[in-house]
Amino acid sequence: MSEIQKKRMLSGIKPSGCLTLGSYVGAIRNWKDRADEYDCYYFMADLHTITVRQNPADLRRRSLEQLAQYIACGIDPEKNVLFLQSHVHQHAELGWVLNCYAMFGELSRMTQFKDKSAKNADNINGGLFTYPALMAADILLYQADLIPVGEDQRQHVELTRDIARRFNGVYGEVFKIPEPFIPKVGARVMSLANPDAKMSKSEDGDPGRITLMDKPEDIMRIFKRAVTDCETEVRFDWDNKRGISNLMSIYSAATGRTYEQIEAEFAGRGYGDFKKAVGEATVELLRPIREEATRLLADKAYLQKVCAEGAEKASYVAEKTLRKVYKKVGFVAR
Repeated sequence: MSEIQKKRMLSGIKPSGCLTLGSYVGAIRNWKDRADEYDCYYFMADLHTITVRQNPADLRRRSLEQLAQYIACGIDPEKNVLFLQSHVHQHAELGWVLNCYAMFGELSRMTQFKDKSAKNADNINGGLFTYPALMAADILLYQADLIPVGEDQRQHVELTRDIARRFNGVYGEVFKIPEPFIPKVGARVMSLANPDAKMSKSEDGDPGRITLMDKPEDIMRIFKRAVTDCETEVRFDWDNKRGISNLMSIYSAATGRTYEQIEAEFAGRGYGDFKKAVGEATVELLRPIREEATRLLADKAYLQKVCAEGAEKASYVAEKTLRKVYKKVGFVAR
């Protein structure tokens, strides 16, 4: 299959916290297998992080750490385009244009705006309100066919599609209309302390969060304290046994065993044995990632080279879209 024939896939994660087990199982682990089938672009969405105040040194550190972890997870920069969002100026430029084609009512209905406004009542800034237009620019710049997202991000892809159709309706077929690509298995890992809440990389205070760089002893301690229920049977029942079902989902992702096989393996053994087994399986799942990311982070020159080459490739594609947009809206060419 030639490069031209491939469909393009794009995804970005904010370096606003540590990548978690949920990030890996739900998204990143699946990315490495798509490079042969798709033309893949993956970026660190650092422009999006500053809608909430960031410590500058921490943001720079986390951005490179996230890049190293992407590569350690198997995202080969020779086969995929890896870049920092802020290194490709076309994101911000198209973001402003699309602000002018996103309606106030649409933006005010976005779930994440409501949630983040409640959590950051002292900093409800314009970027927090209009970030979906920048997210639309992230996608539409690359004429992406597919956007791998969780169910909680589907709303953003739908708004992107609406903005693209609105723009195309005025100026012709400028943007390709992207489709959400939602994995059916392993799409969401919940917090081990609160299985009703998603394991979030941004929640530094979440005691039920496993990050890709956690030490084995820390992982085992968190699993030992994982919330379960007052029964003793290891059985998948998401509505009534969410804690155990979450652990089964993690164990299945780490070992490849089906829920039926897990139920048979731990029949009559109780939750203590099960939590220990899930912890040990997770330690071994993440061990090679942590070790490789640590090695990569010691080679800053290599990471900077990946950033530069990725930004150059991304900018080449993004600039072609931006020039077409600027011509359509009536800007004088440079």
